[in-house]
Amino acid sequence: MCGIVGCILKDDEDVAPILLDCISKLEYRGYDSIGIATFHDNHINVKKDKGKIEEVDNKLDLADMPGNFGIAHVRWATHGDPSKLNSHPQLDEDNTVAVVHNGIIENYLEIKEKLTLEGHVFKSDTDTEVIPHLIQKFIKEKFDLEHAVRKTIDVIEGAYAIAAISLNEPDKIVATRKDSPLIVGIGDGGYYLASDSPAILKYARDIIYPERGEIVILDKEGVVVHDEFDNVVNKDIETINWTPEMAEKEGYDHFMIKEINEQASAVRNTLTQKENIQNIIDDLEGIERICFVACGTSYHASLTGKYLIESLAGIPTDVVLASEFKYSANTLNDKTLVIFISQSGETADSLKALDVANQTSKTLGIVNVAGSSITRRAQYVIQTQAGPEIGVAATKTYLSQLTAIYLFAALISNNAELLKELDNVPDFIDESLENVDLIEDLSRRYNFARDFFYLGRGYSYPTALEGALKLKEITYIHGEGYAAGELKHGPLALIDEGIPVVVIIPPGDNYRKTMSNLEEVKSRGANVLAIGAANDESLKAKADDVIPINENVKEIIAPLIYIVPLQLIAYYITLEKGHDPDKPKNLAKCVTVE
Repeated sequence: MCGIVGCILKDDEDVAPILLDCISKLEYRGYDSIGIATFHDNHINVKKDKGKIEEVDNKLDLADMPGNFGIAHVRWATHGDPSKLNSHPQLDEDNTVAVVHNGIIENYLEIKEKLTLEGHVFKSDTDTEVIPHLIQKFIKEKFDLEHAVRKTIDVIEGAYAIAAISLNEPDKIVATRKDSPLIVGIGDGGYYLASDSPAILKYARDIIYPERGEIVILDKEGVVVHDEFDNVVNKDIETINWTPEMAEKEGYDHFMIKEINEQASAVRNTLTQKENIQNIIDDLEGIERICFVACGTSYHASLTGKYLIESLAGIPTDVVLASEFKYSANTLNDKTLVIFISQSGETADSLKALDVANQTSKTLGIVNVAGSSITRRAQYVIQTQAGPEIGVAATKTYLSQLTAIYLFAALISNNAELLKELDNVPDFIDESLENVDLIEDLSRRYNFARDFFYLGRGYSYPTALEGALKLKEITYIHGEGYAAGELKHGPLALIDEGIPVVVIIPPGDNYRKTMSNLEEVKSRGANVLAIGAANDESLKAKADDVIPINENVKEIIAPLIYIVPLQLIAYYITLEKGHDPDKPKNLAKCVTVE
């Protein structure tokens, strides 16, 4: 849950402004400190401290550092409190090696104890600091930087992406990875490393994806990749079709509201994957069971997939949290399709589960980031077409995932009617965005609540869960989503005078029972905010407030449209509370450690 950047320029231009610009594009990954190291005049220059990038830059002037190559890092504390000493880059005691690291070194205490007995002096509380000390130790044993890094990864255990520079080898950056993301960019003016593509889109769109255990060497002449046996690996170069502008706010106050407004386009673009999905389905033979594996928002998209596939295709379908997958692994066989859903394609627990599933079953990844680990390790891939998503709270990637799932369900069940309905979804989404003034007003009235409840039945139940998650993530208000039929089995005891209950009630088979649940909470004093059909006069009479949705939105596609006002409610309540919706506390966009 950190961000790494490295850059070496072909000319003698100072690299620090570029490193600062690149690392600023990784703020969304979550961080509590920032640091940069550059090499100049046989000296490693380091500026780092805890705090937001802007705060630290105002104090230290991070761009004012000489040297044409270096590394940078935004850290989220895992070992040691946020502090200047614990910030990255971390150095050895002689300041001859600087390292940035994303991940967790599981055996660092054992290594630290051994190195301390050998005379090494440690300054921080981090697990990372053992890495520069190990590299220094191996350099003193006459290994060059590349092989010192290789010797180091033979010692350390855990997940990591590492970039290192050394006084012994000017004009060189050495990097490697295991279970943490790292990409290499090839630009006109230099060569780049980053945890994610938005960091370097402005400078390089030709990308190499190192595999686990490969060593990457950057110098002024180019990029070389070696495998574990020191053989040169000829890597494919892939061009990212995202533009730098797509990763900018483009006049919006926040990335989140920009991305909410991009959802219709994201759905339209993902609908173009129909032929690819049909080809995948044509290649799947004898599948008797489907298992979705996901986390967070992607888990909610998967639950919708379960409802769709079981009701339309009659294929038994399970949904398992990636972190709990190992407890279900013994149920897999060669007639099971395991579908992994991840915005980033780098989610750590999903990747571990994917490695297990590949041993017995067919695997499919639904991912937004091209070239990410899941796309390279799953047997089949559906690439959602949301473009870069910077806001931590997933919005357009959620709808893109849902769209891919809907296409899969419609095609595997040969449901032409659903395919036709999906073509109308982008227009329905755009129409739902016209409720923004009403939602702003509701947000001003509801932002003082301490608790929210969200209710839905059938296809609307996962939407209730996702609406509650959006609220929790960015407003810090407690929100819970429930299947409406579960009210009498416990949650009804929590309903009290004035508590907001959001009821998702599209027209369809579940309407009457959901209306009964609405009346149950209303009779106990709840403030009912309903999302339903614009022509539903009965709903307007019984709910305190109604957000209208086009009455032609059928129940089966409601999850693709009814989520939009729930996203907007969370966004505008967050603004009322004075929080930053793009950077919620304690959360990161890409969870790369278990």
